[in-house]
Amino acid sequence: MLDRESLSVFSEVASKLDKGFAKLPAFQDESPEMARLAEVLEATAERLQDNYPYFHPLYAGQMLKPPHPVARLAYALAMWINPNNHALDGGRATSAMEKEAVAEIAGMFGWKKFLGHLCGGGTMANLEALWVAGRLHPGKKILASDQAHYTHGRISGVLQLPFETVPCDARGRMDVNALAKRLDRGDVGTVVATMGTTATGSVDPLPEILALREKHGFRIHADAAYGGYFVLTENLGGDAKRAFARIGDADSMVIDPHKHGLQPYGCGCVLFQDPEVGRLYKHDSPYTYFSSAELHLGEISLECSRPGAAAAALWATQRLLPLKKGSEFARGLERGRKAALALFEKLRTDARFVAAFPPELDIVVFAPRACSVSEASFLSRKIFEAAAKRDLHLAVAELPALFWQGNLGATKRDRETITCLRSVLMKPEHLDWVERIWDLLSVSADEVLGARGQSAKSGPANSI
Repeated sequence: MLDRESLSVFSEVASKLDKGFAKLPAFQDESPEMARLAEVLEATAERLQDNYPYFHPLYAGQMLKPPHPVARLAYALAMWINPNNHALDGGRATSAMEKEAVAEIAGMFGWKKFLGHLCGGGTMANLEALWVAGRLHPGKKILASDQAHYTHGRISGVLQLPFETVPCDARGRMDVNALAKRLDRGDVGTVVATMGTTATGSVDPLPEILALREKHGFRIHADAAYGGYFVLTENLGGDAKRAFARIGDADSMVIDPHKHGLQPYGCGCVLFQDPEVGRLYKHDSPYTYFSSAELHLGEISLECSRPGAAAAALWATQRLLPLKKGSEFARGLERGRKAALALFEKLRTDARFVAAFPPELDIVVFAPRACSVSEASFLSRKIFEAAAKRDLHLAVAELPALFWQGNLGATKRDRETITCLRSVLMKPEHLDWVERIWDLLSVSADEVLGARGQSAKSGPANSI
């Protein structure tokens, strides 16, 4: 199942890289002998088998998308040198590649003049964005929806910035009326607009948030770590399409190439619309910056050492798959969304399940229909386990019962949250596997619900 065909290319390109250093005098490589190396790698391969098959279409649980073969190979190729993109001294070629790759990401949103760089992931990228926000509006509050990633509250604590959450509506999006009321009380420096929540893929109403900025003057940070690349797609619904059309009006944004950008972990990206925020990063180093007068990426980053291999992998991927509307890359995203819509339609019309709301991106959340929210939560876990035994890997999430508002019917609302099933259909191949996924899910549900029915016939249900 693992892609090994691409490895045949690697030996040739590694030889080409080696020729670039052919003039250097030979030296003794003190690496372990090949027999010992092979022995350790075989043991490593055995240990790595203890994983879910994240690369396979039947893995439809968490946000795990396999890197493109070109990203894997470019990363490995760069690791022969192991460049450090903190300074040009440590990563001349890969620093240039990072700037080019980041400029292409910024170009998706219409940004030509900006400040930005790669990070270890979305958490570090969001930290930098909120750090800048705090420096520009010291002491003022950071607001994010109660479905925004938990990292915003945690980061605000690290930065010692006051933080509050804003309620969401029944579709997991920031409630604009609640936001407006909070803004009227003042003392808000930044509002985080989540462009694709990690729980449900919900997209905050950015046009309405931008309109409130005109009145109140706060900064807008677009957390597009998950959903940012969907700006290239042509099959979003109306609300999401309008929101993504305005993402370029944010003051800062984050996007994670290691999610939909086909990159290995960790590869995040932070962008600022105003390049002048670079002054906030100013620092002195006694040794790092004297071999070149050019701008070092380390001068616009809170992180110091950063893998140049990540930049090489991203650059190579974007060279093979340009970030353009209508491109092969964009069509891959569109296929994931089509898969999510197809699965949602099956769930919506099946009496065994109750779906929350139509997916805005490529994430579907649903639960088995039951007498109570507690029972539905119990059955969700049972179906999750039954599906895993059939090699269908979903995820379990704890979400507000509000998201099922209007769909629960006579279900007793004995809990504020529901333990539900969650499917992330982010691989292009998922579209071809929807029927297989549905068949396995259906059989698993029949097994669990049938057993539950027999238990109910024989006596009172166990307490949940």
